[in-house]
Amino acid sequence: MTDEPRRTVPHGVTRREFVVRSAAGLVAGRFAVRERTALGGELRAARPVPSPAQLAWQRDELALFLHFGVNTFTDREWGDGRESPGIFTPTALDARQWARAARAGGFRMLILTAKHHDGFCLWPTATTTHSVASSPFRGGKGDVVREMVDACRAEHLKVGLYCSPWDRNSPVYGDSPRYNDLFCDQLTELLTRYGTVDEVWFDGANGEGPNGRKQTYDWPRFWGLVRRLQPNAVIFSDAGPDIRWIGNERGVAGDTNWSTMSPDAVPYPGADGPGIIAALQNGDPDGSVWRPGETDVSIRPGWFYHTAEDAKVRTVDQLVDLYFTSVGRNSKLLLNVPPTRAGLLHETDVARIAGMAARLDTLTRLDLARGRALRARTTSDRSATFELDLGHDSSIAVTDLREAIEHGQVVSRYVVEGSTNAAGGGWRTIASGTTIGYRKLDRFPATTVRRLRVTVETVARLPRAPEVRAYG
Repeated sequence: MTDEPRRTVPHGVTRREFVVRSAAGLVAGRFAVRERTALGGELRAARPVPSPAQLAWQRDELALFLHFGVNTFTDREWGDGRESPGIFTPTALDARQWARAARAGGFRMLILTAKHHDGFCLWPTATTTHSVASSPFRGGKGDVVREMVDACRAEHLKVGLYCSPWDRNSPVYGDSPRYNDLFCDQLTELLTRYGTVDEVWFDGANGEGPNGRKQTYDWPRFWGLVRRLQPNAVIFSDAGPDIRWIGNERGVAGDTNWSTMSPDAVPYPGADGPGIIAALQNGDPDGSVWRPGETDVSIRPGWFYHTAEDAKVRTVDQLVDLYFTSVGRNSKLLLNVPPTRAGLLHETDVARIAGMAARLDTLTRLDLARGRALRARTTSDRSATFELDLGHDSSIAVTDLREAIEHGQVVSRYVVEGSTNAAGGGWRTIASGTTIGYRKLDRFPATTVRRLRVTVETVARLPRAPEVRAYG
């Protein structure tokens, strides 16, 4: 079993409190920033800022999710762990096709379901016989994780791995210490055999029900193992500690979306209770950790491939809408595009993500504000106004505001106004909202303007002027 030491809960501390404290420590130890006050040289905590890995993660904007496994062959969404490995028979698996399609769609990372809730492992593992090693795939010598990783390297994409903690096949699931050892062994294999892993993706699924096996996951241990084996990877789960779930699978981030969170708002993955979804959707302007939201959604009604859904793939227009409600709301879009039973991405799905990339390129190709000087006027220590002149009357339909998030996120409200040279062409509001963060996109009917004015209110001193772009 793994040599990663077990963690025990100190006397007098509940497991919930222990998880909260441990998670906070994992984050604070890496990302706490302190600054010196103007008076007396006294130190105080500054607003959270992203780590280099979190900043790169957000700037990538798009990642492709690949739900693939025995469910692909049983036509189910959730397997029960009793599937025969013999059904896993992709006839034309081509991970390079996945990676090429992702690149053509503007995606920067692939995330593979290395193990879903059914417990079937897409790599040859020593922890169970419920894996590709017991299937006919590549004559029992196959390794889907290896093929995906190699394809990512060849196409210059980043690598993400999803390993479900819920395992409906494992006979020791429910014997918490033994299963946590087994799960750490699986993580160790995934994080030591394949080179750099950029994102490790967890959910909190624990769905055996009231009469089922009750497993207590050792999240501090899992996260600590990832930190040790892949120190530059970002860790995703409801509770982070680096990236949080956005609170739904519809592809919609909160219109108010802070990248800062209170670490005890969602104490562990899978936690339920009042206010948790709101905390995931909206973040917290006073949060003490940087934990941006990832918006996951499928291109099809289901997460695994089903032939019956071939006519139900999201349209290009719908995918562009998802971009605006995820990336355009200070999030990142994780779009699921599931491989078929052959092991290929369906031609319709490939065409749709390429169409999304082309449409977005058309929408944002011409930045009418590019190269225009931004004149700033501070109205108070918590508000400011920025104006720019486009040089001539121009028709715009999208504004694109960006904070310099490497210095933190502070804007709590903004108004975008436009004016023209025409007689009586005073300022009129064309867009408004709350948070900006990494990026806030607003669409509106084409409007003719000569000048733009952006007024912001903030929760702390604005460290840098926001970037203002306007697209025709």
